[in-house]
Amino acid sequence: MAAAIVGWVTESVREILQISGLNLQSFLVFCAAFILACFILKPRRNLPPYPAGRVPVLGHLLALGRAPHLKLTAWRRQYGDVFTVRMGMEDVVVLNGYTAVKDALVDRSELFASRPAVYLANAMLGFGKDIDFARWGPEFRQRKKFATAVLKKLGMKIGTGSIEEKIREEASYLRNTIAEYNENPSDIAYDVTVAFANVICSMLMGKRYDYRDETFRELADAVFVAMAEAGAGQIIDVFPLLRFVPV
Repeated sequence: MAAAIVGWVTESVREILQISGLNLQSFLVFCAAFILACFILKPRRNLPPYPAGRVPVLGHLLALGRAPHLKLTAWRRQYGDVFTVRMGMEDVVVLNGYTAVKDALVDRSELFASRPAVYLANAMLGFGKDIDFARWGPEFRQRKKFATAVLKKLGMKIGTGSIEEKIREEASYLRNTIAEYNENPSDIAYDVTVAFANVICSMLMGKRYDYRDETFRELADAVFVAMAEAGAGQIIDVFPLLRFVPV
């Protein structure tokens, strides 16, 4: 696990150097200065205790090992139901047990209603201008109310005018497409993706696409590529200082 993490970090640093045009010495000086500034200027927060095994920059990533769920269970027995894990350079508070979870998510739901600040998602979605990653508050409630009303108008409801008929129709198309494989072993992942997409297209545009439509396949492939690229960039969420590296 440690070798995999080190390899991942090394490869990411190599790509950053190649893109930005910095040499290794300049990059290390920049990182050292930034980390020092973070430790000096970062405000102290009243967080639950940290388990042992935290190291600079990587935090508890090495200590979590190949089975993080087992390590978190062991830390619960040692540190209690609430403790803090350092994921890279970000703090994550871990809740265990019914009482702790209910206290946070039910009894104090207003305080824990917002999603965590994920830099990559915010950069892609406009830093709070969306619904998924917007902070809880009056603006979020207004957007949610508007989105719910629109979705109901488009068919996301029970009873007359719902999209149930569209789903049944698309399920029939999907069944016929799978039947064309004549019981031969086949990967139907793309067909299922088209089925889901066609239900959405029926809601928004009033039309559906054929399962062999080349234009639709190109669009689907482009979405997959974008999701893969976004996933590869998640290192920025673990090591926020990389957002300040040129380019």
